[in-house]
Amino acid sequence: MKTKVRDVGDVRILDLEGKITIGAGDVELRQRIEESVGAGYNKILLNFGGVSHIDSSGIGELVGCYTTLSRRGGKMKLLNLTQKITDILHVTQLITVFDVYDAEPEALTSFNT
Repeated sequence: MKTKVRDVGDVRILDLEGKITIGAGDVELRQRIEESVGAGYNKILLNFGGVSHIDSSGIGELVGCYTTLSRRGGKMKLLNLTQKITDILHVTQLITVFDVYDAEPEALTSFNT
């Protein structure tokens, strides 16, 4: 998995690309979020536009990062989910846990409401 980091105001955007699977992205996802929190960002937007696949390990890491950030008073939201990833979140009922957006401006605005 590759990650491009962008900052828009007080929101850190992580543009994810590739697979978030055991040994190939799950650990990197956690590291990027920990780095962001360490840099003082507690509003994180994960852009899944370039993610081709996520497995149970990736989903578990996503939930773990969400929980860690929430406990620290932060927020993590998801952007540009593929239909396959959306289906996985529906099946696991995690779609009710995450705020999901299709447009970046709308997602960024949501952090301030």
